[in-house]
Parts: sequence; C-alpha cells; structure tokens
Amino acid sequence: MHLDKQFVLDELKKEGQSEKVQHALDELPDKIDHEQHAALLTKLGLDPGKLVQKAAERGIAGL
Repeated sequence: MHLDKQFVLDELKKEGQSEKVQHALDELPDKIDHEQHAALLTKLGLDPGKLVQKAAERGIAGL
C-alpha cells in the first residue's frame, strides 16, 4: 500500500517526533510503499503496519 509523504510527516509530528521530520523530508519519496520503505519508516520511529491501519481508517491510502 502506498502512503502520502504528508501523512507520514503528520504522524511524526503527532507522535512528538518533530526532530525526525527533516530527515523524513530528505529521505522519503512523495509516495511511500509501506513494505519497500519499512526499514526507513522504522528508523524514523514509525510502525509501517500501524501507519497503513491509520491510513485505511481515514480512507487516505492508495493501493
């Protein structure tokens, strides 16, 4: 599943990880594949599975 970069940035901010936002801006593509980019998401302190779940609940994830 693909996630929008802004969604990931917003999640970092919500989780109090604002210091990692710049790194995410530099490293992540505009459309993030939760499986392909799982290691980077984890490095940023995010759980790829939980991100997908949140995105699906909000109806913002693309296939």
